[in-house]
Amino acid sequence: MVKSFQGVRVMEPKAPIQQILVKDHMSTSLVTFRPEDSIDQVLEILNKRKISGGPVLDEAGGLVGIISETDCLAEIIKGKYTNTVRFPAKVSEYMSTDVITISPDMSLFDAAQKFLEHKIRRFPVLKDGQLVGQISLSDLIRAFPKLKHTTW
Repeated sequence: MVKSFQGVRVMEPKAPIQQILVKDHMSTSLVTFRPEDSIDQVLEILNKRKISGGPVLDEAGGLVGIISETDCLAEIIKGKYTNTVRFPAKVSEYMSTDVITISPDMSLFDAAQKFLEHKIRRFPVLKDGQLVGQISLSDLIRAFPKLKHTTW
């Protein structure tokens, strides 16, 4: 039998694993739209702000849809056939209403999985039913190179 004379070894506590959450990488200054806005207004804002879409909110601030450049294309094509350069249709006619949302406390890895599953470019972030931000595929891609190897 071999006895150790080093005494009791005290293990240093491991550093807590840093959670990598959506809320730390989401955008909170959002451009939002209303269902009664015209596609003309949306296109102007999308071009001016260099964004590809945004959440649609009702009068009470509740999320009712998402409008994107792709959604606006249908009205643009319709304008070609009617020889119209204006796009007066309302956002409510073209917005996507089957909106998939995520929680601000979701990990970035789980959010990445959702992006792969649903093949969309942005998720509204809801907390207690209220819109608190949005995370885009670009936000996610920008976040990962900044992570330290110890946080994985």
